[in-house]
Amino acid sequence: METRPLPALDRNISAVGVGTWQLGTDWGEVTADDATATLQAALDAGVTFIDTADVYGDGRSEQFVGAFAAAHPDAGLTIATKMGRRVEQLPENYTRDAFLAWNDRSRRNLGVDTIDLVQLHCPPSEVISAEHTWDWLEEMVADGRIRAYGASVETCAQALDAMRRPGCASVQIILNVLRRKPLEQVLPTAQATSTAIIARVPLASGLLSGRYTADTTFPASDHRNYNRDGSAFDIGETFSGVPFDVGVKAAQEFTALCRELGPAGATPAQVALRWILDQPGVTTVIPGARNAEQARANASAAALPPLSEQLHAALADLYDRRIRAHVHDRW
Repeated sequence: METRPLPALDRNISAVGVGTWQLGTDWGEVTADDATATLQAALDAGVTFIDTADVYGDGRSEQFVGAFAAAHPDAGLTIATKMGRRVEQLPENYTRDAFLAWNDRSRRNLGVDTIDLVQLHCPPSEVISAEHTWDWLEEMVADGRIRAYGASVETCAQALDAMRRPGCASVQIILNVLRRKPLEQVLPTAQATSTAIIARVPLASGLLSGRYTADTTFPASDHRNYNRDGSAFDIGETFSGVPFDVGVKAAQEFTALCRELGPAGATPAQVALRWILDQPGVTTVIPGARNAEQARANASAAALPPLSEQLHAALADLYDRRIRAHVHDRW
């Protein structure tokens, strides 16, 4: 597994990590044994970066991750969590006392005194802009509660605002074949400021796996149903904000391009992950995995050769023709 530097922690992490939303949420009903098997397969494939959040399963994901890390003390794991989505998303709810309480709960769930990386979890823009936000996070480092801090964001403007702070170790942002705007300013700024970029939603909620058709439906509890009105969270989190019918057609074209121009034997999902890893400034990508097979397949994308210039150009053209008008100016 290729590794890349996370400068604020003075260590390298795996280029492909693993996201654990699906291990904590109730859709899919992942058992403790399934979660352990998934994380073990990822570790065996060279994954050393695990991303979780206090809101995933109301702490269930953190507990799974913490137990796994405790069972593998010499594995060189870096654990990142997120905080701030357990309250109504109003700036006044982001207080110093709240930060400390959220951190205490995450440390208990993870079973550690000091968390490697804590990220603000897509907070309101006013929270990112407030200087006291970053002062409080800096205090948490000084007190030994966390080793580093960053922000998970919805928009490129929020990412750029976060990176103005010298202590911001990382920015987590949606980046994939159907969400290319971060290539313009966010990734160059991250390189200039030594900020780690954690790419999330890399498969556009499964669209880029090539498995969906216009008739595909999802179980009632599945988060992808919420894309219809965006009531649960920012609509850009589901299918990368692309209308489902538009996304399916784009994904079909993407799959054909993978067959024609992609590395031999690579699946569309693996090509989608390799595309992200080809972008200068990306530190790690965090696909989710519900089982060991998916974890292994995702990790193997790091071993693919860089995609050809011809494929990169074709994917840029696909974005411009089918996707840009729907997402580029929104996030």
